[in-house]
Amino acid sequence: MPHFSIYEVQEEKTNSWFKISPERGGIVTSIGLHGQEILYLNEETFYDETSNVRGGIPILFPICDRLENNQYQIDNEIFTMKNHGFARNMPWTVKSLDKTNKFITLELISNEDTYSQYPFHFHLIFTFEICEGEFIMHQSYKNISGKMMPFYAGFHPYFKVENKDIGLITDAKKYLDVNDNKVKEIDSNLDLTETQEALILLDTKEPKIMFPINPKQSLVLKYSREFNYMTLWSEPEKEFLCVEPWMAKPNSLNTKEDIQYIKPGEILHTFLTISLKER
Repeated sequence: MPHFSIYEVQEEKTNSWFKISPERGGIVTSIGLHGQEILYLNEETFYDETSNVRGGIPILFPICDRLENNQYQIDNEIFTMKNHGFARNMPWTVKSLDKTNKFITLELISNEDTYSQYPFHFHLIFTFEICEGEFIMHQSYKNISGKMMPFYAGFHPYFKVENKDIGLITDAKKYLDVNDNKVKEIDSNLDLTETQEALILLDTKEPKIMFPINPKQSLVLKYSREFNYMTLWSEPEKEFLCVEPWMAKPNSLNTKEDIQYIKPGEILHTFLTISLKER
């Protein structure tokens, strides 16, 4: 069984913490807010280097979800990239660790392997912190290429929930049901108990969503406006619900919709916060 380093950062006064594994894609494996563990983690997939981790918070870059036939074209050249991009399967480097101020900063820099899939040079710096019982992720995407860099990032949090027939608090009115590829109205709870494919909220205006994880507590996600879509996904008979901020819909490197473009030498800064709220 491979060994992956796990760093833990704690905030004693709020009984909050998070754990993160830089070598395993920079994945957050645990978050405790006010003594409550909020993440699901399948440890078997975490320790299996051939598997995508089922659980924690995988990092999605430079794409969210899949490309048609796992391919896209840039400058008349065809490239191949797997589902959700490569960042979640690469080792990240610890740039700084400050347990006093309760944060850790990781970085990922392009290399020959990434360039063969994605012909751009980049430098990602992500800082993870606990502050007053709230989990915060600051993201920095820097283009170190000599040309415009397209991408659409996201996150894939697996939250522990007791019920997947959920009442969302969101201003979204419509969602795309990937099970039948139809746009539908949100008129009551969304039930993901037996749903096989994702539901993608299409028209959120306020960058915020709240949903229950048990009868007494809800989670609140707040995020940068660059995350245009919120994707909901689960698996039948599993105790998790994925609530995923995405910058674009699937296959956007081909459709060219909602893509972020960064000029050479410039940086895009974004954030995601997760807090616990009593119901």
